[in-house]
Amino acid sequence: MLIGVPKEIKNHEYRVGMTPESVAEAVHHGHQVVVEKTAGDGIGEVDETYIAAGAEMVDTAEEIFARADMIIKVKEPQPGERKMLREGQLLYTYLHLAPDPEQTKDLIASGATCIAYETVTDNIGGLPLLKPMSQVAGRMSVQAGAHCLEKAQGGRGTLLGGVPGVMPGKVAVIGGGVVGFNAAQMAVGLGADVTILDRSPEVLEKLAMHFESSAKTRFSNKANLEESVMEADLIIGAVLIPGAAAPKLVTREMLGSMKKGSVLVDVAIDQGGCFETSKATTHAEPTYMVDEIVHYCVANMPGGVARTSTYALNNVTLPHALALADKGWKQALADNAHLANGLNVWNGKVTYKAVADDLGYDYTPAADAIAG
Repeated sequence: MLIGVPKEIKNHEYRVGMTPESVAEAVHHGHQVVVEKTAGDGIGEVDETYIAAGAEMVDTAEEIFARADMIIKVKEPQPGERKMLREGQLLYTYLHLAPDPEQTKDLIASGATCIAYETVTDNIGGLPLLKPMSQVAGRMSVQAGAHCLEKAQGGRGTLLGGVPGVMPGKVAVIGGGVVGFNAAQMAVGLGADVTILDRSPEVLEKLAMHFESSAKTRFSNKANLEESVMEADLIIGAVLIPGAAAPKLVTREMLGSMKKGSVLVDVAIDQGGCFETSKATTHAEPTYMVDEIVHYCVANMPGGVARTSTYALNNVTLPHALALADKGWKQALADNAHLANGLNVWNGKVTYKAVADDLGYDYTPAADAIAG
């Protein structure tokens, strides 16, 4: 199979779909890999390293989309990239379709077969291709939030860890999954006063056992959420419903009860965000103010630490990429029900139920696509 790796073009996105080591593995499996020149610069890997791994370097993304059987990316294809997709071509990347009707419409029109990293599952109910980026984003959310709390950034001027004689800042983490756990770890490490909210008793018990007295856990109902948000200096939105739009848990009205200069970091922004006042931002302009509350809603947070993120991502995406290339997508999905859960769009049809439900499309089961 001919695999194509274009350079990412989303604002301040420095990651790349395949590392040189991943290219070498694909070549070892008998496949050709075409990489756009300078695609690896953002992770410190020059073209010569890719050539040494067996890749062919080309000048433009247009050539890659025209030639490749499978496109491997990191972020969702941008409008110009979507126009280059063609019928029968395989796209393997993050998509986050539920809050993005325009992308969904374009992918349907393209006729391409689109597999989303974020909905591939594993045998313990996890999302293994999303997990490493959730770990990165969770940890980065506290770094970003701590920076935004500085007075020069519009924040309250609060140091999360405090100092002797001065109380630490308060952090509320909404959601105790992978993002929330990693955010709490970082906040606890900085010495902040941390509260984690979740609706699952099992998750709360697990978090309580792990953090013991270093972080508090709280059941996430309306009253507890409102009180925690009102008291916090930094609120981390870490809510995920796989493949679906995130619920709006913090309303515009609740902002009025919050401390002026407190910070909201919405890690769920890829799925539309879990704060009513959230809108996607970029690393170039990461924040904005609503009612004197700082909002940080960067939609590709892990791109800020591109080298760590790319290598962590390739560790989990490569085995499936090789299966898709070795067997063809239909056989690979037939052999692995968890990979089949990643199929979101096929032949002009939506094949992931949460996306179909959220955007009003008819749902076609992935099994029909595999058999088609």
